Amino acid sequence: GIRDDVESRGLGDGYKRQRIQSLAQLFDQNRLQQLQQTAFQKIQALQEADGGWSWFKGMPSDRFMTCNVLNIFSMATLTGKTEGGEKEKMMQIKALRYLDNEILKDYEKKNESTVYGVGDDCAVMHYPDKEVLMTTDMLMEGVHFDLTYIDMVHLGYKSAMVNISDIFAMNGTPRQMVVSIALSKRFKVEDIDEFYKGLRMACDKWGVDIVGGDTTSSLTGLAISITCIGEAAKEEIVYRNGAKETDLICVSGDLGGAYMGLQLLEREKAVYYGQIEDIRKKMAEAKANGDNEKLALLNRDLENMRNFQPDFAGKEYLLERQLQPEARGDVIAQLREAGIRPTAMMDVSDGLSSELMHICEQSHCGCRVYEKNIPIDYQTAVQAEEFNMNLTTCAMNGGEDYELLFTVPIGDHEKIETMEGVRQIGYITKENLGKFLITRDGQEFELKAQGWNPLKD
Repeated sequence: GIRDDVESRGLGDGYKRQRIQSLAQLFDQNRLQQLQQTAFQKIQALQEADGGWSWFKGMPSDRFMTCNVLNIFSMATLTGKTEGGEKEKMMQIKALRYLDNEILKDYEKKNESTVYGVGDDCAVMHYPDKEVLMTTDMLMEGVHFDLTYIDMVHLGYKSAMVNISDIFAMNGTPRQMVVSIALSKRFKVEDIDEFYKGLRMACDKWGVDIVGGDTTSSLTGLAISITCIGEAAKEEIVYRNGAKETDLICVSGDLGGAYMGLQLLEREKAVYYGQIEDIRKKMAEAKANGDNEKLALLNRDLENMRNFQPDFAGKEYLLERQLQPEARGDVIAQLREAGIRPTAMMDVSDGLSSELMHICEQSHCGCRVYEKNIPIDYQTAVQAEEFNMNLTTCAMNGGEDYELLFTVPIGDHEKIETMEGVRQIGYITKENLGKFLITRDGQEFELKAQGWNPLKD
């Protein structure tokens, strides 16, 4: 096991021999108690040290009283380093990998298709009678999320949900998940704990097993890559390319709320950093003038800004839509119960306009969507007015709603009408008739994909 462990990390033969020799003593039960005491003392010393190994500070010592910890410290013995540097980074990553295993080792599997999860070189799954669905999302700090206003619990929850949503968008059932993260040295082990807490909350909600992943270092912040695996009977899978002329266009929930939540958070972030910058400018002036009394007051103001809390009273729904989206497995259950199989379907991640155009282009058809039928929550409408933004534009192009957009045969019209939280917003036409939005006053405007583009500057 030690040999495989070393080889899997690409270490040289010489280092491997040293490592095996160093770790062989772990199998001497007479030495185990002594080694544990030594590791305990080292952890305490590292927690109390001022420099290096900052990732151990504040951590409970007994948490790492395992052979895995002794494994890590044997590496420290071999390298002769207990301070910051490349070796420390390598040991940090190994510690975090072990932490991943510690977090997930008692995670009970929920699906028969999960044969074996965390703890070996690969997870093992078994799908004898179903098609396997697989989706991957990569989330980058500063591009997909901002840690100024999202905590690690919500980030873990959202990261899982956006992948689970993709499985539902294919009319499938999510079963397993693989999670890989890259993080910089500013993160603590407790942060990873919080991330996995949110991740597990999302997975528990839909019965998904976390079966593996990887952890590595990053020089540019936090990166998350999640793969979700699901299943569906071959005849039940719904693609984007199945829409037919006269099909009804339907959408679940309401649209634009997540975008309005994002605008709220970005506004308060700008206010916060604006105030910080203002205080720092005044501090520079006070320092230049030798005004120590004013400098002390400004230092106190700067310290108080650490507890900055915007007033979001009455805006909770919009923040929830942005920070805690929900995969619409409940809508899939309603469709199945009603005996409705969509002809085309996808989730609204980049904006309704973009997703409609994807369906129409892949199905070689056109569409007519009615502005008056687009579902919009009252809070979204109020916030759009406050920001002086066009409400329909927000709903059509905002994105991150993760509602389900789907088409159904016109014969299912009555069934759709009785479904709670589902709205018919238009219909499919011939391809040569184009893709248009019909406004409240009857004008036609060609749809344009103005939704979020991850490759845009």
